[in-house]
Amino acid sequence: MQQERVEPASRSSNPARQAPRGSSLLRDSQAQFRAAAERLGLDPGLQRVLETPERELSVALPIEMDDGRIEVFQGYRVQHSRLRGPAKGGIRYHPSVDLDEVRGLAALMTWKCALLDLPYGGGKGGVNCDPSLLSAGELARLTRAYATALVPIIGSRIDVPAPDVNTDERVMAWLLDAVEQQTGMHDPAIVTGKPLALGGIPGRGEATGRGVALITLETLKRRGIAPEAARIAVQGFGKVGGQTVRTLAEAGCRIVAISDVSGGLYNPHGLDIARIITHTRNHPRGLLEGYPGEDADPIGPAELLTVDCDVVIPAALEGQITEANAGAITAQIIVEGANGPTTAEADRILADRGITVVPDILANAGGVVVSYFEWIQGLQGTRWTLDEVRSRLDRMMLDAYDAVLARAEAERVSLREAAYLLAVGRVAETAALRRTATK
Repeated sequence: MQQERVEPASRSSNPARQAPRGSSLLRDSQAQFRAAAERLGLDPGLQRVLETPERELSVALPIEMDDGRIEVFQGYRVQHSRLRGPAKGGIRYHPSVDLDEVRGLAALMTWKCALLDLPYGGGKGGVNCDPSLLSAGELARLTRAYATALVPIIGSRIDVPAPDVNTDERVMAWLLDAVEQQTGMHDPAIVTGKPLALGGIPGRGEATGRGVALITLETLKRRGIAPEAARIAVQGFGKVGGQTVRTLAEAGCRIVAISDVSGGLYNPHGLDIARIITHTRNHPRGLLEGYPGEDADPIGPAELLTVDCDVVIPAALEGQITEANAGAITAQIIVEGANGPTTAEADRILADRGITVVPDILANAGGVVVSYFEWIQGLQGTRWTLDEVRSRLDRMMLDAYDAVLARAEAERVSLREAAYLLAVGRVAETAALRRTATK
């Protein structure tokens, strides 16, 4: 399911917790790391160092609701590694958030930043809540309470948060303001994904989706498939999926299916993306539900993954492609717009079927790349233009793609295995150099 927008409801209620999915994500990320570490021949002790999160924070957040009730929400922040630089990673608000999920996502950020050769380690944060059930005031109070709890462990040289699922630049503005009120310091580099007026950078909102689309187009190019001939299905139509769809449609691709939390739309001949975007802009919650066009049939987010197409892009939440549906996927290319959308069991099935999977730590790295640009801008007090952001983002994404393809071909492994070999190798090298320096 795609849940990427923050839309306050008219009244609040205590959200019921969803069944945790974090254990599977954590288990899969650990398995991918261990496979790379074994192939690289890393010392067992070093493996344990690289696999174990450096620091974890779990906090209870008592919040006064609009009706005067006190509700207690659970918040988390995990700093997986700071060997290569400050921890970097988003903050998500979702009912499925638990400590294992945040641990797994923090580890993915370590490897993603290393793969793109950014001077960051990996971190992640989250609050177990359903923001669609919270008013704007409740959401602001929750964010400020969470930010206050984070003050001892975040900073522009320590740990730099950013938006993730169900958080946006408004949430980042609240977080920045709360932290600066606590510290008494002006420090715009402490958080990325901010509004432009608070030191944000042009192109940050589009960055992840733009990167996913760029990698998709490059994969098609290397397969000899023209954009106009490609049939693409995208699960998720929020910050990431929506931008991915817009960029691919502008490139001439035929988008045959899209979905969000309210449902999905399907047309084997191609959807009218411009008309659908107009509908979502006029929808009170920005959703696909109620789309009036007779040019599309309803489809569920799970069903979307198995429609007849050339490329499937899961751009919603983790754990969408599993052992149960991997055998039914018809697309020959999967580009992971979400973090951890494919389970380890599904990955093996897809590999056996000869389906190319472009891994999340490569495909969706555009967001953290532009967050890096915003961080530099904040530290230096400079301003970047949109053209500068886009050109440097595209170059860094394509350079990383070339490196992954070269490693995959040289070692005859999948793109995911190649990406992990590059990323884990870089972090391991840094760890070894630091250890040598202390002797």
